[in-house]
Amino acid sequence: MSASGLSFAFAIAAGVLDVAANLASTKSNGFARRGWGALSIVLVLAAFALLAEAITDMDLAVAYALLGATGIFGTAICGRLFFGQRLKPVGWLGLSLIFGAVLVLHTA
Repeated sequence: MSASGLSFAFAIAAGVLDVAANLASTKSNGFARRGWGALSIVLVLAAFALLAEAITDMDLAVAYALLGATGIFGTAICGRLFFGQRLKPVGWLGLSLIFGAVLVLHTA
């Protein structure tokens, strides 16, 4: 895998960890369940460690956009699957716009 491909993978993996952190934070019930809260903090730290690896061969703006978009999409989908949360159609439109913006930014 090329250096830029590896950086892309690190940024996406950071986004996946961000999703896991968001799910753990939700399970923590406002950090009342300390184990889930602690897990969410550890996952966020791990996500940013991967982001730090991603920016060794990728612009910070692109890497952070990939992390953010992955986190937003993943959290929306997992929130629906695990917690029954729903987005209105305009929310899905917003997600589509974010996806398109990240694609454009990545190719710039």
